[in-house]
Amino acid sequence: MILGIDVGGTFTDFCLLDDAGQVSIHKLLTSARDQSVAILQGITDLEAGPETTVVHGATVATNALLERRGARTALVTTGGFGDVLEIGRQTRSELYALRPSRPAPLVPAGWRFELPERVDQHGTVLVPLDTKAIDAVVQQLLAEGIESAAVCFLFSFANPDHEQYVRERIRALGGESAPLVSLSSEVLPEYREFERASTTVINAYVAPLMSRYLANLEEGLEGRRLRIMQSNGGAISADAARTLAARTALSGPAGGVVGSFELARLAGLENIITFDMGGTSTDVSLCPGRIQETTEGTIAGLPLRLPIIDIHTVGAGGGSIARLDAGGALRVGPESAGSDPGPVCYGRDDALDITVTDANLVLGRLDADHFLGGRMSLDLERAQARMQDLARQLSLPLEAAAWGVMRVANSNMERAIRTISIERGHDPRDFALVAFGGAGPLHACELAAALRIPRVLIPPHPGVLSALGMVLADAVKDTSQTVMLPAREADGATLRRLFALLYERARAELITEGFGDDEIAFLPALDMRYAGQSYELRVDVNLEAETEEHASAFHELHRQRFSYASEEEPVEIVNLRVKAVGRTAKPSFSHQPPGSLHPKAAQVGHKPVHFADREPPHAARPVPTALYDRARLEPGNMVVGPAVLFQLDTTIIIPPDWSATVDGWGNLLAEQ
Repeated sequence: MILGIDVGGTFTDFCLLDDAGQVSIHKLLTSARDQSVAILQGITDLEAGPETTVVHGATVATNALLERRGARTALVTTGGFGDVLEIGRQTRSELYALRPSRPAPLVPAGWRFELPERVDQHGTVLVPLDTKAIDAVVQQLLAEGIESAAVCFLFSFANPDHEQYVRERIRALGGESAPLVSLSSEVLPEYREFERASTTVINAYVAPLMSRYLANLEEGLEGRRLRIMQSNGGAISADAARTLAARTALSGPAGGVVGSFELARLAGLENIITFDMGGTSTDVSLCPGRIQETTEGTIAGLPLRLPIIDIHTVGAGGGSIARLDAGGALRVGPESAGSDPGPVCYGRDDALDITVTDANLVLGRLDADHFLGGRMSLDLERAQARMQDLARQLSLPLEAAAWGVMRVANSNMERAIRTISIERGHDPRDFALVAFGGAGPLHACELAAALRIPRVLIPPHPGVLSALGMVLADAVKDTSQTVMLPAREADGATLRRLFALLYERARAELITEGFGDDEIAFLPALDMRYAGQSYELRVDVNLEAETEEHASAFHELHRQRFSYASEEEPVEIVNLRVKAVGRTAKPSFSHQPPGSLHPKAAQVGHKPVHFADREPPHAARPVPTALYDRARLEPGNMVVGPAVLFQLDTTIIIPPDWSATVDGWGNLLAEQ
């Protein structure tokens, strides 16, 4: 059995794949102070036996970076480069800010140590490492109580010997109290010293927290095998996650993209926009026939140059707090009520801030008696009372204030989808919107209408789709190496020889995780650019092809991205990349033939629900709305809006002028 667990800001989601290929789901409020409490309770509730493999989307690294509560971290680097984190790049996140500011480095100046050593770009030692200086630095690390050390020397990707020796001395002199050590030649063996140093420091900053968290969790798992979801959409062992903790920084959202892409593919949809609205944030990703990756990520304003699924996040979720700013304008998010105290309607005495969830309840879109499959009752009167306070501040009726909260939240999410589609040259009308997360199906159809997206796909279990994505995730090892090789010199034999080293490294790691050679696949790629350019494009390669084919593929990709190609210019191979994939067991999704068009057996009543009026100013008005139990729907059934559908993990809104059909895979396909 495989159990996927996604820890969100409000709920912890579970998706269990049993040995027969069947899926069971579960949902619990996140235990904010100790996430493992809800995790272990869910395992008990699902009766997941000791043979179960647990795949977990951990938020430890993300939270530590956002809240700046990581380990006491030092940086050991080449003499003269101790301020690399401070200097960074000549880029400004706010171009027109009169007083621009950047996040402070994770390592303060007093904990940055320089060592006399120098290696050139070919790996040749120019200045030998001073062993006496190393010992003096190690003593300082121990005296300062440093928990983790990032070691990043110039050109260590070409020759890692100096970094490895420093680690040996730290371990030898520190003994049991030695700091954890992260080497840039292992975390990111690529050129660009600032990004390499930043990524290595991020890894060192979160590694001790991740190590302690995993140790505590493994004790509670009582022998169950544990894998951790990565930001690239694949999983790694718990031991690997301890060493490469930075690779888990965006693991939860990555699981959602993996799950939604697979279900959309089964439904015959290749071009999709994933829309994951949870309790704290909304994550969107554009998939033009494939899941897109990038290595140009940032987290908490810090460069993180590791393979991650290309996801854009905004602070808009069900728990996002509504408030008036200094100018009296209504704002929603990015602050969230989370699970503690949660939205006002959850009933906690200390929950005082109105949220998007409260607005949905006041407008009738959520039902007090059907939340979480009826296992959790919502306090409508309390939500109305607090919403009335906001309405008085806005000089609006109660429902108009709630509708305002909805519209502001929707505009934030609409802007996020425009960022990943229109601003990157993609027409949203060519895509389907895949809605998931606990709150996604509540907002998806109206967002799609605003963006003229023609159809919305709502999976069978949208509220736990990220956990399902973790069940679907293969084990993935990303390896890379800077080579700085002119493309004309990279014949087939040369590339096969260079890639063989990366293949063997990745293969050995997957073998240790229990995969056989017949379960491992390798996906090679090249980072290429025109000589003199600053940034590269990734080109998937066939190692049996000739050099000219790789260059031609680069020219074509450059033309597609930038509308031109300079085929007479020399091309340079900057990095080699290998994605090694260990295939895991998958659920057996079954396709059912369509039946009756009419879903009468699923209808459970009617009530008034607020929707936008067709005429300006498009204020909300109550509309008689049919209520359905989604579990009773069958393939072929058509639900005509306005309608509200209840299920354990979410509530679905089908607005007026929309209809939704159940396909053979159990998805709802909504169209206007």
